[in-house]
Amino acid sequence: MRVTILGASGFIGRHLAAALRARGDVVVTASLRDPARAADASAGSDVVVNLAGAPVSVRWTDEAKRAMVTSRVDAPRAYLAALARVESRPRAYVSASAVGYYGTSRTARFTEASPPGSDFLARLCVDWEAASDTAAGLGMRVAKVRTGLVLGSDGGVLAKLLPIFRFGLGGVVASGAQWYSWISIDDQIGIYLHAIDGADGVLNATAPNPVTNRDFTHALGRALGRPTLAPMPAFAGTMLLGEGAVVINEGQCVIPERTQATGYVFRHPELDEALRALFRRAA
Repeated sequence: MRVTILGASGFIGRHLAAALRARGDVVVTASLRDPARAADASAGSDVVVNLAGAPVSVRWTDEAKRAMVTSRVDAPRAYLAALARVESRPRAYVSASAVGYYGTSRTARFTEASPPGSDFLARLCVDWEAASDTAAGLGMRVAKVRTGLVLGSDGGVLAKLLPIFRFGLGGVVASGAQWYSWISIDDQIGIYLHAIDGADGVLNATAPNPVTNRDFTHALGRALGRPTLAPMPAFAGTMLLGEGAVVINEGQCVIPERTQATGYVFRHPELDEALRALFRRAA
């Protein structure tokens, strides 16, 4: 199989490219900074995977928000418009999305069938997915992977937390009651491969057993053999990230109901085991 990856230089992109090559697939990389050129590079591929997007875990200034919208909504639309003019275009379009689609809640349980939230991140995800749906008008199979907190030692949220926790400075964020819908990098890539190989529609890329921030904090401390006694109050996250603090201060309990119904079997469904496996491999 020949797969074009847009955004291959990022954390997930690097792992996905390696996994595809390991199983014998041909990987083509392209950038959405030039949508027309990326469309031309996609000619002859069987599937295109769009992982491109400006960072979300930053302070949400007006400029940062514009970059998020431009990279996730405007650029994919321009790419697909250019792809319409390509004769041997891919048969499938797999797009990244995020569990931010659902908004935040301390009590709700979200599945792929749940409606969207109403905050900035939820509206961004709705528009992001709507842009990807235009690929269906080109006769392409469309899959949308709504990703949670991806755990890997070389990127994602865990890479930012590890130095803090290894110094014994890790602790519960805000109340600790907010849900963290996490996923191991192994399963994140496994779900992308599942979509590349034929799954379509919305797929939640979250482990089937989400945990609260308090439980996540203690599990990470146990895995590293470090104390977790330094709490981070909610206002500290707000000072660092502004409106973007919703990512760490709030949360959502997201269940991969449809992902499992389509046949995906998780390698790491439990957090403690996932962390042990990750640190064994990184040692």
